[in-house]
Amino acid sequence: QVQLVESGGGLVQAGGSLRLSCAASGLLFSNYAMGWFRQTPGKEREIVSAISSTGYSTYYEDSVKDRFTISRDNAKKTVYLQMNSLKPEDTAVYYCGARYGRRWSETKKDYPYWGQGTQVTVSS
Repeated sequence: QVQLVESGGGLVQAGGSLRLSCAASGLLFSNYAMGWFRQTPGKEREIVSAISSTGYSTYYEDSVKDRFTISRDNAKKTVYLQMNSLKPEDTAVYYCGARYGRRWSETKKDYPYWGQGTQVTVSS
């Protein structure tokens, strides 16, 4: 079955960096667009960034533009989120999602497959 496993979260001071990874199995990874979402208690899961199946097209939510970079390695079946200049408001559980097709989506309901999440905590 499809499995997505996130890693790389942790505790970091404001201004620091983290690199999240999401390793996929049970699917033909190169056929799937991928998204990174985040969620804080009491709030909806929201899009952070997304990437097309080929990696040529990417999306960033406004608050993370110029700080986060999404990338993928189809040979390794892994998508990454490099997070720089982290702020306390970036604190959340980060999830990766997979959707079949070339194009990414900003909408979480368009992603049928999810990982278990990884906690990112940014201290001030």
